[in-house]
Amino acid sequence: MRNKLQAIVFAASLLFVFQSRAQIANSVFPKGELSTARNHTGNIWLNELNAGDSTFDPSIAMATYDPGARLDWHIHPGGQVLLITEGTGYYQERGKPIRVVHKGDVIKCAPGVEHWHGAAPGSRFAYIAVTPTQKGKTIWLEPVSDKDYKSVK
Repeated sequence: MRNKLQAIVFAASLLFVFQSRAQIANSVFPKGELSTARNHTGNIWLNELNAGDSTFDPSIAMATYDPGARLDWHIHPGGQVLLITEGTGYYQERGKPIRVVHKGDVIKCAPGVEHWHGAAPGSRFAYIAVTPTQKGKTIWLEPVSDKDYKSVK
């Protein structure tokens, strides 16, 4: 009886491991290309799903971060909405405390607000970003300091 119970527990744990790995490997959209831009720290992959144009204004992109990766401070003239799809990350607007965000959260950043976002140190992080483009492209500012990044409580 004890061996049977151990076999069931072992099989259940294997099923959990395989399901967890399958969920990570089977995201709806591919990770995209590793970013070579100089506006972030760490590895970030981007997959542009829709480039804004005169018919469909918003740029829609998926971003996937390695643990600890983060964007520099920046501004979206038309604002931005982030739909968090994986992991735990940080979001901060200039002058406000850092917010910890998780899969399923929706972040709304108002037009013209300086902010940054990135992955928590021990977690991959991904989101779909919806960014209106009619008012202009992203304005990149200075990198987020290690001191500021590590100040999360």
